[in-house]
Amino acid sequence: MSSSHMKRLTMPRSWPLPRKSTIWVQKPNPCGHPIEHCMPLGIILRDILGVAQTRREAKRIAHSKLIKVDGSLEYDSARGVGLMDVLTVGENNYRCILDTNGKLRYRSIPVKQASTKTCRVMGKNTIKGGKTQVHLHDGRNMVFDENPEYKTGDSLVISLPEQEIKAHHKFEEGSTAYLTGGSHIGETATIRGHDVKRSSKANEVSFDDFGTVSDYVFVIGDKSDIPLEDES
Repeated sequence: MSSSHMKRLTMPRSWPLPRKSTIWVQKPNPCGHPIEHCMPLGIILRDILGVAQTRREAKRIAHSKLIKVDGSLEYDSARGVGLMDVLTVGENNYRCILDTNGKLRYRSIPVKQASTKTCRVMGKNTIKGGKTQVHLHDGRNMVFDENPEYKTGDSLVISLPEQEIKAHHKFEEGSTAYLTGGSHIGETATIRGHDVKRSSKANEVSFDDFGTVSDYVFVIGDKSDIPLEDES
C-alpha cells in the first residue's frame, strides 16, 4: 500500500517549502497532474496561504464548504492543486503557476479570471462510437462527436465549472507561450518556429533568442493569462 507521506528531502524541487524543518510531508492524492506540478490542498492552506495553522485545521477548512478547485467544491485536504488550476478559498481566488525559479506559486486573481482555465492539449484518440477524446494536461478528457481541429500542443480555454470551450489557442508561429520547464521556466515568449524531429529526439521550438523542447511550451492567449507577483 502506498504511503500518504514522503520525506521532505525527496519532495519535488518545485515545492516552495523548507526541506529540513520536519522529516515528513504530505503527498498529494492522484489528481491528473504530475507530482512536480501540484501540491496537496492541506499544505497550500497551511504553509503557502497561511489560512490554517495545523494540518488538522486545514482539514477542517476543507470540510467547511469554503474550498473550490476549478469551480467545484473540494473536501479532500490531500487533493493535488496543480498548474493552471483555480483554487477558491472563501472569497479569494488563486491560480497555480510556476515562477521563474521553477517554484509552484498560488497567485491572487480577480473573480473574472477565476471563471476560466487554460488547458494544454496532450493528445487525442478515437473511442467507441467514432467519437474523439481529447486529453488535457490536468487529466481532464473531453469527448466530441466530430474530430475537432485541436492538435497536440494547442491550448483550450474552458469555463469553470461547466467545462465549455471558450477559446482555442493554436500552437503556431506568433503564438504566446508560457514556459513550464528548462532554463527559461516561468517566462512568456513568442513562438518563432517549430522543428519536428523524425527520430526519438524531442521536437524543438525556437523563440527570439533561445530554444527549448516542445513539451515545455504551454500556449496562452496573452501574457496577462499568467498572474504576476502578488502586490501585497
